[in-house]
Amino acid sequence: MTPFISVPAAAGKILSVLNEAGHEAYVVGGCVRDALLGRTPGDWDITTSASPQEVKALFRRTVDTGIQHGTVTVLLGGSAYEVTTYRLDGIYEDGRHPKEVTFTRSLAEDLRRRDFTINAMAYHPEEGLTDLFGGLEDLSRRLIRAVGVPADRFQEDALRILRAVRFSAQLDFEIEKETLAAVRDFAPRLDLISQERIRTELDKLLCSDHPEKFRLLQKTGISARLLPEFDGMLEMPQNNPWHSYSVGEHTLMVMQNVPAERSLRWAALLHDVGKLFTRTTDENGVDHFYGHAAQSAVFAESFLRNLRFDNHTISEVSLLVRWHDSHFDGTSVNTRRVIARVGKEHFPDLLAIARADALAKSPYAQEQLLPVYDRAEQQYREILAAGECTSLKELAIGGKDLIGAGIQPGPQIGETLNRLLKLVIDHPEWNTREELLSRL
Repeated sequence: MTPFISVPAAAGKILSVLNEAGHEAYVVGGCVRDALLGRTPGDWDITTSASPQEVKALFRRTVDTGIQHGTVTVLLGGSAYEVTTYRLDGIYEDGRHPKEVTFTRSLAEDLRRRDFTINAMAYHPEEGLTDLFGGLEDLSRRLIRAVGVPADRFQEDALRILRAVRFSAQLDFEIEKETLAAVRDFAPRLDLISQERIRTELDKLLCSDHPEKFRLLQKTGISARLLPEFDGMLEMPQNNPWHSYSVGEHTLMVMQNVPAERSLRWAALLHDVGKLFTRTTDENGVDHFYGHAAQSAVFAESFLRNLRFDNHTISEVSLLVRWHDSHFDGTSVNTRRVIARVGKEHFPDLLAIARADALAKSPYAQEQLLPVYDRAEQQYREILAAGECTSLKELAIGGKDLIGAGIQPGPQIGETLNRLLKLVIDHPEWNTREELLSRL
């Protein structure tokens, strides 16, 4: 029985217009895959026998998105739809882009060039599903399998190596045996891929429902190219009462335990990488990792900058990594001090990392840490409700007040304000102009 897919009205209209003009047209690729899985497609891409010029002639509002590769964006019904002419790809000289493309009138030829069988299906509301490579069966078997010969697909476009793992994480599918072997064989070709493209794929992998699939990067040799430190983390034990797993196993669990938010997942991945550089073992055989959080933060900043992350994300992740191991003692004073380090806006994320970290430790560590984090969360809410000061911008006095009180402009202004802030963090009731000036 042919599966039914509910195609959006505007996409259906585009298909009809193209058909009425004598052209073939289908929704294709990821939208077909997701619809068959019961997921909501993010985009509805359309493939057609019409040339880009013929597509442009049929629709009033179009954008030349990638017209050299046959793609025209049609604006219709308040949405944008990429309409791409059937094509054959030429030689991939750079391991990522074909040197040239040739338009064809054959849907089969167009589908044959695609990466994985589950992405090589087309659908038409009247004709039903076109599935030439067993994509529907692979969906039912929960398999990622290359179209045709896996080596050919990865030779053409090296990014597909990482996409295979990413789809495995997003869909919770296994990678078919021959495809997985080709991923391993062609992993060195990732050196041809830009850092921006790699960042995008890693983002999607980490923010998926199954970030633990990151382990596949080690099994396939990908992390040896992109993050060799992860391989070392998997091999490094943690022989102390606080831990039950290697650094790498612990890291995979932390990633699973934090919400699927970008900064949290990256902080979870990188929070303990500094343990590679700080491990010591005492006379009793107990491992220690003094200063690992600071080392991890330095590494995280460098690594994320190399992947061309924006400054805001780099700053946010590095902050969470640096303070993820903050000491909590259950007192409000301590909680205010931690809030002062990271900022009120970042404290909930810090607690999320701390909790996830504890849940990936030994039962002893969980028993010691989780109740303290629960108290800190309650104290945070109380601090917010009371409007207690934890930053210079919330201090009741500023530089002008100090100058008016006789302090000379210069570094001592900032030093004095920071000393007063420490007093207010310990004694929130002192945060009045009169009280602080009296304590100068």
